[in-house]
Amino acid sequence: MAEKKDRWILKNLVAAAIYLAVLLGITAVGLNLITNHGKTVKAPDFTNLTVPEARELASQGNVKVKVVDSVFVRRLAGGVVYRQQPKAGSTVKKGRSIFLTINSIVPRKVVMPNLYGYSVTEARAELQNRGLNLGKLTYVRDIATNTVLAQSCEGREAKAGTLVVSGSSIDLKVGVSSEDNSTTVPRLIGMKYVRAIDALHDRYLNTGRVRFDENIRTYADSMNAVVYKQDALGEKKSLGTAVNIYLTLDQGKLPAE
Repeated sequence: MAEKKDRWILKNLVAAAIYLAVLLGITAVGLNLITNHGKTVKAPDFTNLTVPEARELASQGNVKVKVVDSVFVRRLAGGVVYRQQPKAGSTVKKGRSIFLTINSIVPRKVVMPNLYGYSVTEARAELQNRGLNLGKLTYVRDIATNTVLAQSCEGREAKAGTLVVSGSSIDLKVGVSSEDNSTTVPRLIGMKYVRAIDALHDRYLNTGRVRFDENIRTYADSMNAVVYKQDALGEKKSLGTAVNIYLTLDQGKLPAE
């Protein structure tokens, strides 16, 4: 009798184990289907595309697009994509939404923030949050290095609370001490224009002369061009130094690594 009971218990334990294994397998498959686990793609480059073109490219690239903001860039065609997040080339899951900032057809104005006392890094983040760009950094002697002392737009003081056109460049007057006044020029080769400017600002440097190849005729071309030559690569320079860059659409001009 005891032996029969033991067999009954063992049989039920085996059945329960099989049921649990099947249940776990179904759950794992379901999660994979829902989350696209292990299925990733590269985010396409939507720059300079219209929203319908961006949606078509997104469909081909197994992602989605969503317009979340707009700026106004005078030289860029109205209604085309100016910026995206995540950036082009980023690894994302299939079905992921890529958030787009488009160029407005008409100027949109935003409230100028008060950047006085901010660090350059904080000021740039605040400007980007408002749809504005960091312009020229002018350094003057002060005890606090990289602290904003004044802000201006197109040569005039940009008072906090006033309205400025979205996409405008805001120039900053920044402090620099005698002990902490140098930085290293980063490698910009292979970077697009906007990314190269960001890289220079990361090191508290300015963009100097920008030379485009003769075959770059439109603003869209300039946005897609990459740096193939630069001045002062790896050199120590004073904060605020202007670095000259040269851009091309010809990938064959890029130097070997």
